[in-house]
Amino acid sequence: MKSLFGAVIVTFLAAGAQAQTLFSPDFPLVVRNAVDTDLSEFKWKQRPVVVFADSLDDPAFIEQIERLANGAEDLTERDVVVIVDTDPDARSDIRLKMRPRGFMLTLVGKDGNIKLRKPFPWSVREITRSIDKMPMRQREIREAKEAAAE
Repeated sequence: MKSLFGAVIVTFLAAGAQAQTLFSPDFPLVVRNAVDTDLSEFKWKQRPVVVFADSLDDPAFIEQIERLANGAEDLTERDVVVIVDTDPDARSDIRLKMRPRGFMLTLVGKDGNIKLRKPFPWSVREITRSIDKMPMRQREIREAKEAAAE
């Protein structure tokens, strides 16, 4: 699984596409390259999860991407977009702003503020619990319940 997923990520990053869906149209998680991405485009629309590493071969990066892929549906339900940055030499704007050292997972809220930084891989369950505690997500849940009741 690691080599297949690594190949998919390498292909994605090499293509330099603006937005890319992994594997197939059935796979709902959108992954973006940090070099081609500006965080301001997600403000009030999506919650970026930024995964930094110094290399695609970083075991923590591989583990984190696999965890995100396995929980893609839960993340999509919470309007998450994944942004990856595995090239410190590219000096993306996101990397310059967040200044990671090696591997780092960062959760950015819809308001554009950094909500969480972790120097090790996190499970989708832990990420979604953090998102579900946010006031904006609480409001989204309430509104969804009200719409379902009508």
